[in-house]
Amino acid sequence: MSRGLTLDDMSVPLRALRLLTVDFGHLPAPMLDVTTIYPDRLKLAFHDDLADFEAWREALGIDPDAVKHGTQGPDGGTRVLKASAAYAGAVLELVAYADITDPAPTGAAA
Repeated sequence: MSRGLTLDDMSVPLRALRLLTVDFGHLPAPMLDVTTIYPDRLKLAFHDDLADFEAWREALGIDPDAVKHGTQGPDGGTRVLKASAAYAGAVLELVAYADITDPAPTGAAA
């Protein structure tokens, strides 16, 4: 039987989280994800507020041009932003999800 990872094996993203708390404790709290699947990664996710993603992107010095834009969902109704950066030896993955609002009707539809 093979042995899984230990908590010590997860020290890189956990250390990064600790330092983020010290350096950026004033920023909006994200949903956090640390997983044994990617033991060097810390994922910060933001739901329904792209401004929180933007605050973190700016604080971490991630170039706006490095942000990947996309959509998801059966009708493409959710906007998705993704960016990553190295921080304290970990890979930080920033992800934001927000509903795409229907534009106001124009022309004959108005």
